[in-house]
Amino acid sequence: MNTEELQQQLFNEIKRKLGENASVADEVAKLLAISSDSAYRRIRGEKMISLDELYKICIHYKISLDQMMDIQTGLFHFQGQLLDSKTYRYDEYLMTTLHWLAYFNSFKVKEYFYLCKDVPIFHHFYFRELASFKYYFWLKTIFRFPDFIHRKFRVDDYPDDFFGLGSKIISTYNQIPCVEIWNLESINTMIRQMEYCRDNQIFDSDREALKVYEAFEKYLDHLQKQAELGYKFDISDTEKKPLGRFKMYFNEWILLDNNMMAILDNTKLSIVPHTAINYMICRDLTFTEKQYQFIQNLMQRSTQISEVSEKERSRFFRILRERIEKRKESLKV
Repeated sequence: MNTEELQQQLFNEIKRKLGENASVADEVAKLLAISSDSAYRRIRGEKMISLDELYKICIHYKISLDQMMDIQTGLFHFQGQLLDSKTYRYDEYLMTTLHWLAYFNSFKVKEYFYLCKDVPIFHHFYFRELASFKYYFWLKTIFRFPDFIHRKFRVDDYPDDFFGLGSKIISTYNQIPCVEIWNLESINTMIRQMEYCRDNQIFDSDREALKVYEAFEKYLDHLQKQAELGYKFDISDTEKKPLGRFKMYFNEWILLDNNMMAILDNTKLSIVPHTAINYMICRDLTFTEKQYQFIQNLMQRSTQISEVSEKERSRFFRILRERIEKRKESLKV
């Protein structure tokens, strides 16, 4: 790749990051403190950018030259933000999640893959009870917010603003065609968290725990119906009008890891979870292609239970419901 080709690729990457409606020339001119005409000459390749300009552009737009030049360093570039109790705000977390999903949904060709070690994070926003419990558990155990140390869990304490943002998140996620790969362990994290709260008398009462379990059952009903139809639909839509395509696979041979992948037009993007709540995003061609191949292999070795395999689908959801029912029976309500 010569310098002219590299410069052209650089500005193409900036355009991709800014979106179709933004003016690359105006943005670059502002960043480099030059005129729009000078920016256009650089975009057209009539004038080469300097090292100082290249540095400013790469830092500002978070562009990796190693990746762009396909230099095989053995290193992978990840983008992310480390959340902790001092910087974490749940409303900002929800807004960031919504922003990313809206960005994914803006592409003409898109597909989302989710390797479900746990219930996909977006799914908790179907019901206030599930969203409320996840919010409470994170702030009490992971971040140890002072206000939550002695607070008992009550579903009704979940703020309406948060529930509204969550509803927008699941609505946006439902529009994106997706593949979710599950196994029988995928609901165990939620169950263990519930049991932890019961053992430590964190629930205000067993009735509050029952509300969460009952919402979980309704969620499984909705998920099974989506798998049967092969598409996602709004949970309040009695007509079940189709939204994004939904493929669900049942995997029995490997414990999944909550890794995700978005395919956006011709670009693959990996989303890698770590430290419970943090995520890293990688666009490295080698890394994302390897993950994509792994997902394809996993799908081939799993059983598709959406649209087809009715017997296997029924067995899968029956086992999950039995686990929830067993916990409900232990409640003193």
